[in-house]
Amino acid sequence: MKEFVVAILGATGAVGREMMKVLEERNFPVSKLIPLASARSAGMKIPFKGGEVEVQAITEESFKGVDIVLGASPNKVAQQYADAIVKAGCVFIDNSSAFRMDPNVPLVVPEINPEDAYKHNGIISNPNCSTIITLVAINAINKLSEIVTVVASTYQATSGAGANGPKELAQEVKDIEAGNPVHPETFQYQIAYNLIPHIGSFLDNGYTTEEMKMQNEGRKIMHLPNLKVNCTCVRVPVFRSHSISVTLVTKEHLTIDAVKSAIANEKGCRLVDDPANKVYPMPLDTSDQDLVWVGRIREDLINPNGITLFCCGDQVRKGAATNAIQIAELFVK
Repeated sequence: MKEFVVAILGATGAVGREMMKVLEERNFPVSKLIPLASARSAGMKIPFKGGEVEVQAITEESFKGVDIVLGASPNKVAQQYADAIVKAGCVFIDNSSAFRMDPNVPLVVPEINPEDAYKHNGIISNPNCSTIITLVAINAINKLSEIVTVVASTYQATSGAGANGPKELAQEVKDIEAGNPVHPETFQYQIAYNLIPHIGSFLDNGYTTEEMKMQNEGRKIMHLPNLKVNCTCVRVPVFRSHSISVTLVTKEHLTIDAVKSAIANEKGCRLVDDPANKVYPMPLDTSDQDLVWVGRIREDLINPNGITLFCCGDQVRKGAATNAIQIAELFVK
């Protein structure tokens, strides 16, 4: 099997570190791993495959001789180095939102549209974490009958805001228990014992940038240009794993048994649906693994072609790191 020189852009962040962990777990054929980060992180040692790799400062010359670049950096950094990466002949699998809606850049979830990855011009985008989790959960339904509309509410863990999110939640819990004031920095308000219905920037239509990603990215990934999505994104006091409540409408009527059977047999999914015995997806159970758990499947009480379900998935892994590496694995195969 061919081995690849792999660089991680933003290796010291939460997603970058998770990428290293997933590369090792999945035994990706890495001949050499190059962790890249800002100059202040240069020289840091990170464990990998029983040894250590040293973080290097990112420069325009960092990508010479590299086969695959896994992007785990903010939009600004991805945009700054994209030309150098492509010019060096690398495949750039980018987790930022910088190129997702570029018509010349494939937006890929390997369980749904792997063929799109091969149409790249040097850059492949990783979708938004909630979009990935939701689409993996409903893709089997779309195979039975085309999905027309989706109404979704996301319950997004604090780790979705980066490594400081869970730290802030934990610190606030300690401060509250000690009777001390809390000082939110990562989030707009106190997140401990609270919900914040605000992720992303507000747009003129009243929705946020995070909320519109579900529709815009969903249309591109599923090749459903007329898909209509109404999404509300909420930050919740959970450490890890996003949850999404979904009500969708299909062109044809589907039975619940057919939907459950399709989801149970779909790649990337696990059917967890036995409410009589209190069995349903939850963030605690879905953290630190790669499957999207789907349950609470039932008929919509408003639309005869409607299906309602609840799904959970680890947004750091399947929603980011693992999805990117699954894209890279398409080129190994």
